[in-house]
Amino acid sequence: MEPLANKIRPKSLKEFVGQEHLVGAGKPLRKAIEDKHLFSYLLWGPPGTGKTTIARIYAQAVNARIYELSAVSAGKDDIRKIVEEPDTLLEGRPKVLFLDEIHRFNKAQQDYLLPFVESGKLTLIGATTENPSFEVIPALLSRCRVFVLKSLNEAELKTIIKRTKIKMPKDAIDWLAALANGDARIAITAVENCQRLYGTITLENLKNTFEHAFIRFDKKGEEHYDTISAFIKSMRAGDADAALYYLARMIEGGEDPKFIARRMVVFASEDIGLAQPTALVVANEVFRAVEEIGLPEAQINLAHGTAYLALAAKDRSAYSAYFEALDDVKKTGNLPIPLKIRNAPTKLMKELGYHEGYEKYPKSPGSKEDSYLPEKLKGKRYLKRKGKP
Repeated sequence: MEPLANKIRPKSLKEFVGQEHLVGAGKPLRKAIEDKHLFSYLLWGPPGTGKTTIARIYAQAVNARIYELSAVSAGKDDIRKIVEEPDTLLEGRPKVLFLDEIHRFNKAQQDYLLPFVESGKLTLIGATTENPSFEVIPALLSRCRVFVLKSLNEAELKTIIKRTKIKMPKDAIDWLAALANGDARIAITAVENCQRLYGTITLENLKNTFEHAFIRFDKKGEEHYDTISAFIKSMRAGDADAALYYLARMIEGGEDPKFIARRMVVFASEDIGLAQPTALVVANEVFRAVEEIGLPEAQINLAHGTAYLALAAKDRSAYSAYFEALDDVKKTGNLPIPLKIRNAPTKLMKELGYHEGYEKYPKSPGSKEDSYLPEKLKGKRYLKRKGKP
């Protein structure tokens, strides 16, 4: 039986709900579809926000044959088959590859895909819930535009729920739109499951449906944005018990362990920093263990690292100092570097005063007299640590 989500899937932008910043009048994806502009791009956003639907509407608009693969199960052979399919079967139509969860493709698989995208043999539409800056190789990323999708709001979800044309009371619609957390797939599947289980949809029946069916759905990692946020905030607060709970919830939910470990590495510098510099070493070793060992054993390494980071002293001074310095760079541009710390490889440079007066270990580092900052910023303090001058 065809899933309800497929039955009511929009066939055109006129039927599409949400993502007005991309498909509204005059917006980039709408223009590309209306102008039949053929190009590769990535759709980055939470689950259930319309990535697959947009890809299908686009492929139809440019009169392309669309090939849909999931990076979880697909490999090089699947791409090879698509590329080698005789052009005579296409009747002049371009080939569009929709690669769901492109972040699950490893570097070797992405390297294999790259030349086909470069040559135009394939037009790539990649879908991902992960930041493509981290998950997609630079060469492939540079050949794709990135469009960021947003979670659907409750009004948009209510519109989608009503499109199922299944009778249900207003309180059930309101409750479901709030609970679906911006994910149309959750809402539609809940309606479908509730009807199968109970025949009629009421608020009570919907709640029972979630209790019985959607624990399994959550184990697919659909809540990962909220859960990783709770995980980070728990470590930041020093609440090791909460951090370990959210770690267990992510692992049990099927979250990519590298996604967790990567954020632990960032946390070690951003939140712990100079208070306990070994935290970065520990976090990097956890990431390495996850890469080399994998689950299920690596969950022990993740737990060890989580407890360590949560209990570590916290100091965000290096993080704050860097972004304050970055703000000055953006405001002032390339200010002249003091002559005394410029490189002086030639005689002329030395005669011009390059390197003159340089001291390896100044008496008052950072003071206005001994500052190595450009003249305009001399004496400025970026790094402000507790208990330090």
